[in-house]
Amino acid sequence: MKHLQTLAIFCGSSTGVNPRFAEGARELGAAMAERNLSLVYGGGNRGLMGIVAQSLYDRGGKVIGVLPEALNRSDIRLHTVEDELIIVPTMHERKAKMYSLADAFTALPGGIGTLEEILEIFTWLQLGYHQKPVAILNLAGFYDQLLDFLSYSVTQGFLKQDHLDVLIVDQDVATLLERLEGWEPKLSDKLS
Repeated sequence: MKHLQTLAIFCGSSTGVNPRFAEGARELGAAMAERNLSLVYGGGNRGLMGIVAQSLYDRGGKVIGVLPEALNRSDIRLHTVEDELIIVPTMHERKAKMYSLADAFTALPGGIGTLEEILEIFTWLQLGYHQKPVAILNLAGFYDQLLDFLSYSVTQGFLKQDHLDVLIVDQDVATLLERLEGWEPKLSDKLS
């Protein structure tokens, strides 16, 4: 894999109820700054999204936000935390732009938007549309039930074990970043 320079983060525009979620988001931003990793994210400064961006930005890291026109509002952008803010017409274009700018992808806790984004980019990896690592920062076991479901999908013949095995899952920020940087794609053909 090429040297990791830009990490796309998918996470909640809320902070959630567990304080570990916000703490982990701050840790991730700080660890990215230490490793000189740029952030690509959905833009704005709300929730966990804003915490990661602010943590990295405060330490001199580069933050790139990608917002669809409909979300380019003052209640979403309370203050500037981006070095660069890209406004696109639609959510589809937002995701495509984020995917093209990133060398790797990580999900923190979030809702249906977060789930949709991480599963889409994981699907694209499975189908061979990209060769970039996909990870879940499983803070406080937030994704345990999703991981159980994915394992169940393997037992039911809908997901290959080697495809599930390329998904990086960790609870520790530093370990997750190390695993992203050392990732090598090893997938069988989904359709064979």
